[in-house]
Amino acid sequence: MKILVTGASGTIGTRLCELLLQDGEDVIGVDRVPNAWLSNVDAITKQIDLLHSEEMEALPNDIDIIVHLAANARVYELVEHPGRALENMVTTFHVLEFARKHDIKKIIFSSSREVYGNRKADRYTEDMAHIEECESPYTASKIAGEALVEAYRRCYDIDNIILRFSNVYGMYDNSVRVVPLFFRQTRANEKLTVFGKEKCLDFTYIDDTVSGIRKAMEKFDDAKNEVYNIAFGEGTTIVRLAERMKELTGSTSDMNVQKSRRGEVTNYIANIEKAHKAFGYEPTVSFEEGIEKTVKWYKENTES
Repeated sequence: MKILVTGASGTIGTRLCELLLQDGEDVIGVDRVPNAWLSNVDAITKQIDLLHSEEMEALPNDIDIIVHLAANARVYELVEHPGRALENMVTTFHVLEFARKHDIKKIIFSSSREVYGNRKADRYTEDMAHIEECESPYTASKIAGEALVEAYRRCYDIDNIILRFSNVYGMYDNSVRVVPLFFRQTRANEKLTVFGKEKCLDFTYIDDTVSGIRKAMEKFDDAKNEVYNIAFGEGTTIVRLAERMKELTGSTSDMNVQKSRRGEVTNYIANIEKAHKAFGYEPTVSFEEGIEKTVKWYKENTES
């Protein structure tokens, strides 16, 4: 099976490609920037900007499955710069067009828990996403992506699996997402800003996320044309994350708690039973274990 992974230089893409290569899979990566973490992943990654569909013609077309991870994924940054949400829609359209033109019949699309909005449910099942709950341009880009994927199934017989991720953290991330940001700030004893005292989200360790993708790939024909939550299934407050990060780094950072920012989901815990039943998804790394592993990795792999 030849696998095309978009966003191969990102957090999830890097780890997914790393593990696929370890298992001897035939992998082609696509990203508009080189892979900063792993030379072997960089070696199989084509530096292509998916905003320019003509660049994709440099890719092999004998692809069996596309894992479409590429996206501008910082929710509040897309509130400030909504044009980046449009980029998400355009790149998804171009990937689907590439699949249509070259008769590629399988795609896995990375969506987000943001599509559920702020319904304040105890646990979210896949049928609870509604356009009326769209909180941000990023949310809109993921809802639009899901709609495009479904349209291409109905019109062009391209089967799909849609995976809704939630707060993926761990290795290979030097962005301003909350986990690497808090690590850098606590290590430097800088003030932490928590947006939302009661904000509680479902943090998913990177290896559990990648396991979900791989299991979906392996069981594609059994699980196809459905939507699945990929998360841990438990909630952790951002305040707890900040406190734990301070403990693990021995930091004296002060914590500044502010109200949640416009466009952000404030409470989310996933029901992951559907993915478990369909393709055996079973996360194993709790938040407490995962944050310890993450801090250890950052200490060993990033500059002090």
